[in-house]
Amino acid sequence: MAALTTTYKVDGVHSAHCQGVVTDVVGGLDFVTAVQVRIPEGLVTVTTDAEPDDARIAETVEGAGYDYVGRV
Repeated sequence: MAALTTTYKVDGVHSAHCQGVVTDVVGGLDFVTAVQVRIPEGLVTVTTDAEPDDARIAETVEGAGYDYVGRV
């Protein structure tokens, strides 16, 4: 199966530290194969091998202290 990329809006990512935290927690999910976080826009692009679990991504982001807005 081909890799899927999905982009989410996450508020509160304002620094390289925040970028690293979000990358680590989202990248730690078993279905995520890659994560890219763009600080200025607050966009998190997630690569998966199947349809991503938006609820788990939201829960993970919120649990790390950031505001999950949704898919872009």
